[in-house]
Amino acid sequence: VKARLVKMVFKRYVEVGRVVLINYGPDAGKLATIIDVVDQNKCLIDGPANLTGVTRQVISYGRIALTDLTVKISRNARQKTLTAAWTEADIQAKWDATSWAKKLAAKRKRATLSDFDRFKVMVAKKQKSSIIAKKMKELAA
Repeated sequence: VKARLVKMVFKRYVEVGRVVLINYGPDAGKLATIIDVVDQNKCLIDGPANLTGVTRQVISYGRIALTDLTVKISRNARQKTLTAAWTEADIQAKWDATSWAKKLAAKRKRATLSDFDRFKVMVAKKQKSSIIAKKMKELAA
């Protein structure tokens, strides 16, 4: 009888050192790190505040989204330890390189566009689609 490899479905776990994105509340859109698991519904997070602007607080799991990033820290790590771990692991740069962060940045940029900027985007899209249509017609002929 061959032993089959069972592939795990989940890759992101609520664990100490897991970097999370806060998706609700006053710190929405900021990154933080899980410092301790309080219970089934809440965890203790910390920014570090000097890097992300998130202070140490207890937050519900519904208000955070787990990322793929983790930091090597011990349970209830001090701010100084956490900051050192973040800079050593280069978490901010890794986050900025993810497609998730790029999508959020694009969304923020679109939200700040003026009416004229939106018009310029529309004209650029029309020009792009006309160029593509011409090339496709060329290729089909």
